[in-house]
Amino acid sequence: MSGETLGGKPEDGSTASKDPADWVTGDEPMTGAQRSYLDTLAREAGEELSADLTKAEASEHIERLQASTGRGDA
Repeated sequence: MSGETLGGKPEDGSTASKDPADWVTGDEPMTGAQRSYLDTLAREAGEELSADLTKAEASEHIERLQASTGRGDA
């Protein structure tokens, strides 16, 4: 075992996540999982979104729609 782990708290103690605009892969097309979840959220919110979003754009819409539909973290 390499001693490498996933998860946990960042060494600086912060819990902030990286801004989607700063993602290295943010300009790539959204993933299948993002597309599926975004479709569900948009339907619940009564919104239509473009199907050709980037990963970063999809993430931002997901966060916004989670808040408006009550599916986000409490």
